[in-house]
Amino acid sequence: MVPTKRFWLMVAIGIPLAAISAAVGTPSLVVLYDLILIGVAYGSTFLAPSTSRLIIKRRFDSVLSVRAANKITLEIHNEGVQTIRALLRDEPPAFFLASQKEFKVEIPTQFPIELSYYVTPFERGSESFKGTFLRIDCPLGLAVKQVRLPTEQPVRVYPNVLALREFDLLKQQGRLKELGIRKSRMRGLGSDFESLREYTEGDDYRKIDWKASARRGKLVVRQFEQERNQSVIVCIDIGRHMLAEVDGVRKLDHVLDALLMLTNAAAMAGDFVGLLVYADTVRRYIPPRKGRAQVGIIIEAIHDLVAEPVESDPVAAFSYLTTRWKRRSLIVNFTDYEDVDRARDLAIAFGALARRHLAMICRVQDPKIDEVLHLDVQNIEGMYRKAAANVLMEDRRAATAVVGTAGIHNLESEPQDLAANLVSYYFKVKERSLL
Repeated sequence: MVPTKRFWLMVAIGIPLAAISAAVGTPSLVVLYDLILIGVAYGSTFLAPSTSRLIIKRRFDSVLSVRAANKITLEIHNEGVQTIRALLRDEPPAFFLASQKEFKVEIPTQFPIELSYYVTPFERGSESFKGTFLRIDCPLGLAVKQVRLPTEQPVRVYPNVLALREFDLLKQQGRLKELGIRKSRMRGLGSDFESLREYTEGDDYRKIDWKASARRGKLVVRQFEQERNQSVIVCIDIGRHMLAEVDGVRKLDHVLDALLMLTNAAAMAGDFVGLLVYADTVRRYIPPRKGRAQVGIIIEAIHDLVAEPVESDPVAAFSYLTTRWKRRSLIVNFTDYEDVDRARDLAIAFGALARRHLAMICRVQDPKIDEVLHLDVQNIEGMYRKAAANVLMEDRRAATAVVGTAGIHNLESEPQDLAANLVSYYFKVKERSLL
């Protein structure tokens, strides 16, 4: 039983009654009044509608996306004989941000109702909903009956899989520019023949089909579609260099969001997609395969990854990859390096692959560094901060130059642009037949 405001108002009315009782020498009257009030309030809870035939089902996606608003729907069936009026509270995991937890509801008999709200998880991993609580209105309004319904439900939080749906939808509608993804409309120069068409000014003369031109009596050119069955292998460093945070989020989490977008784009294009996760040793390896099912396999492999305070060994990781995959591929290595020494180590380890494959290193750039560089210096502290930012940027530029001399491409983007820039690069590789 939970007392209501009306109950406490009735208790307050008993205060002057207590004063009068004390004045006339009958203090037992107020005690009797309070006991009757408590008894009536408690007894009214037994007259409240029963929840024994109340069914609540919670619906949401099989996996939730980290740092995204995920829709939660409560479907409520009242198979009893009385309408239930109550305050309903659903309890998501403690570290989820909920758009709404409490609902004032009226649940009629035989007609289900639905309630919806959104939760935003901030960490990947496994959690669980704690249950659903009802405070049911009782007759006379002196108390509400509190009931806990056993709606505990496990939930898994993954990288942002909701972004994949948005990508698929916008791609179908030809609106990828809304995600910041640049995709040329030019056809690729791959080897997969698509069709013949009449020559127009500006066409590459190498595309002229001389036999078809002779038959038709006019110049005809071949059109080619982008080659399929190419390979993309994504490598993730989960060593100490990925422990750093950008905007309060681990670099690794930003990386995983970009990885999902890239693998989804490659799978939709019909390419092979693979994964290598490494730190001081190789932790996971998924050989490249075709199909959207491969994206699901990769999601399962990365959803619980955490950065570790160990020094990574890229030499061992890429030696492992070399022995297991020979076909020329686009190999994207998500890692970080801040100085020339670290860059040289990566150039030695990854540079060997760059001689056979199209190799690229992706890094997450901290936007705060750029903000500090463009601040007006107004005091000594600001001067030191700007000087430190300049030194850091110079070190990163020097390190990037070292990596570039090894034939390794470099992509450095702020978190909000990383996925779009990476997919744009992938499309450019396809369009120019760089593989």
